[in-house]
Amino acid sequence: MSTGGSRRPAERAQAPAPDAAPTGRGEAAARAGERAAAPAGPEAARRRAERRAERISAGATELEHRLADLLRGGLADMAGPAGEAGRGVWEETAARMVDAQAPGLAARVRELGAVPGSGPGWPSRLLEECALLHLLDQGFLNIGGLPEPLAATVRSRVGITTRAAEVLADRDAVVRDHWLVLGRHDTEEGRVVARRVWLHGQRTGRTALVLSFAAGRLPEPPLPVGGSVDADLAYYPGSPALRAALGERHAEPGPGGRPPGTGVHDAPASYGAALCGDPWLESLPVVLAGVVPVPVGDGWQLADEGGSALPVAGTAGVRSRMWRLAAVSGGEPVTVFGECGHRGFTPYTVWPGSGAGSEPTAAVPLTSPDVPGGTW
Repeated sequence: MSTGGSRRPAERAQAPAPDAAPTGRGEAAARAGERAAAPAGPEAARRRAERRAERISAGATELEHRLADLLRGGLADMAGPAGEAGRGVWEETAARMVDAQAPGLAARVRELGAVPGSGPGWPSRLLEECALLHLLDQGFLNIGGLPEPLAATVRSRVGITTRAAEVLADRDAVVRDHWLVLGRHDTEEGRVVARRVWLHGQRTGRTALVLSFAAGRLPEPPLPVGGSVDADLAYYPGSPALRAALGERHAEPGPGGRPPGTGVHDAPASYGAALCGDPWLESLPVVLAGVVPVPVGDGWQLADEGGSALPVAGTAGVRSRMWRLAAVSGGEPVTVFGECGHRGFTPYTVWPGSGAGSEPTAAVPLTSPDVPGGTW
């Protein structure tokens, strides 16, 4: 697994975006008038969706030309003074993608411009980002030939979102279960605070990610880490089915328990399988059972009794979490929830004990509940 790279967390790439977010005032006014004049109803909604798809296709085609020009000229031109000018070009390209109503493409383009000069190995990371962006462009331009789960993923990745009310309206898609709260993490994304809450269905065995966004501080969640709640969930379209909307709660949150875990060897395999359905997926939520935190050089690993070990992501925030995890472990096996991705494993919650024959214990969050993106 690579410990470097510039790829974003999946949930950020899938953050909800407005149906239209143009940067040009003229286009904004024109589209506002267009929406005001448009009649309501399914037929009008279909026509608006078709017009938006045409704009995104035009934006994706333009972006393909920009990527071809970059590769034709060579990646070395992105370094030094030329790279400063290049970042301006990518900012302008990102603005064009916003005008094309493709905020997902715009976000990836902005990060593309930030890769040069980001440290040793940046050319390979830039080439990787270009490849993923090209794949997303081609996916949308040829979306009619994709299987529906992958097509839904592509639409989500370019920024076409589905509202929670629409997802929950399909009663056949609603899943009721006692959901164990695996973890929670708040991050600041520009002016927006994003909250991720991961759930595990105790009956269905399914994992879900519930996302919340607010301009400013989010209210305290009604779902405490380590607790459980009897509630309805509905999964958004896409593959793998992970993000979900929280529906009706049938009871107040109560005590939870220790989630079932997988082995260290199985976690990367599960992430690899998930990439088949979503090649842009940054990480997959995983519960590891019976692992011990082990310092290795300047980093950490989570090792099991079979001798397998999974590297822990090397960011500063994650390293500080590992000291808390090590204190809870005391050298004994523990159960850990986190995300497994190309950078390694990122821990969020730990339960003392390995699970097999262990007494029920309370969950210990590894991230601070008060500081977005912070640690204890």
